[in-house]
Amino acid sequence: MSRVEKIEGQVKELSPEELSAFREWFAEFDAEIWDRQFESDVNTGKLDGLAERALRDHASGRSTEL
Repeated sequence: MSRVEKIEGQVKELSPEELSAFREWFAEFDAEIWDRQFESDVNTGKLDGLAERALRDHASGRSTEL
């Protein structure tokens, strides 16, 4: 049995209150990891091409206000 399968089994056994607490913790944990990855991608220039394209599209009138 893999670690993931063990964790899945343990999650299935949580009470509704425990599941709620776990869900809240995991959402925060996952968001923090995503933020770190996004920051890394920004710092290494991985998003520069997308930003430049968005700015060009906006300058040429191919965007709308939200």
